[in-house]
Amino acid sequence: MALCLGQVFSKARTFRPKRRFEPGTQRFELYKKAQASLKSGLDLRKVVQLPEGENLNDWIAVHVVDFFNRINLIYGTVSEYCTERTCPIMSGGLRYEYRWQDGEDYKKPTKLPALKYMTLLMDWIESLINDEDIFPTRVGVPFPKNFQQVCKKILSRLFRVFVHVYIHHFDSICSMGAEAHINTCYKHYYYFITEFHLIDNSELEPLNEMTERICT
Repeated sequence: MALCLGQVFSKARTFRPKRRFEPGTQRFELYKKAQASLKSGLDLRKVVQLPEGENLNDWIAVHVVDFFNRINLIYGTVSEYCTERTCPIMSGGLRYEYRWQDGEDYKKPTKLPALKYMTLLMDWIESLINDEDIFPTRVGVPFPKNFQQVCKKILSRLFRVFVHVYIHHFDSICSMGAEAHINTCYKHYYYFITEFHLIDNSELEPLNEMTERICT
């Protein structure tokens, strides 16, 4: 019997704590506006469009943090099935393999079990979105010149989580009754990155067939 979504996406299953927006800030108001549109049943293609008069970098920042939280939660629902035995290499089927390199502990692209890769990935993203020099939260502090490039890198790495979950753990997702929820999250993500050209099409290739089926 499928679990209710409240059980599937519970705090106990979260891979790590959520990054939240501070109440009273412009970013918090933008987040509320985005969430209200998302829950209203509007076409997701329209939901992702930049609201009139809003700053593009603020809009991207809000969505990057929100996607990090939501995709982190999605992976948390399957992480118990993603072990060194079941997923000894971070991959998306036989054609796509993802190696970790951070220039510090891993100076060269390194094969890792998917769970280890995910842990390092989420740590890396969390460190970026908590860095005031990259994601400033104080009023009047500008975004760095490379802000959108950093966000493109984050979003491209989060796409790899979708690839691994869809290809290697989709049966578990379906058994939980969470397929529709995750498809909606993916569509929201996909329409956002394509609206603002945040990921090269070549990086989206692993899920091309599924994307054509659920996003067109």
